[in-house]
Amino acid sequence: VQLQACGGGLVQAGGSLRLSCVTSERTFSRFAMGWFRQAPGKEREFVAAIGWSAGSTYYTKSAKGRFTISRDNAKNTVYLQMNSLRPEDTAIYYCARCRNAFTDVPGTTQDGYDYWGQGTQVTVSS
Repeated sequence: VQLQACGGGLVQAGGSLRLSCVTSERTFSRFAMGWFRQAPGKEREFVAAIGWSAGSTYYTKSAKGRFTISRDNAKNTVYLQMNSLRPEDTAIYYCARCRNAFTDVPGTTQDGYDYWGQGTQVTVSS
């Protein structure tokens, strides 16, 4: 399973970016998906997740109200719309596939995910 993340870049504080993560895996629609990020010198942390049915979404506290995760199963793609970006959002963002199929509760820890994209850099300048 290969996940390809893109959409990162350099943006000023208050700006927006939309990250995309696409896979050629035909079973994409069966799995919950998540986004994590890793800032320099810090541990990788959970950002957002969406259930396999897209009926449930989860966000870390700092992302709630600013970020929106969504999915398009017809395009095998999961998105992360990021608004009102802050310098502390600067990190490499990774998409990941939930380890278990058909769950709407994918979890917020890395061990709940088995396949990872290569990451896309997001830099927010002040």
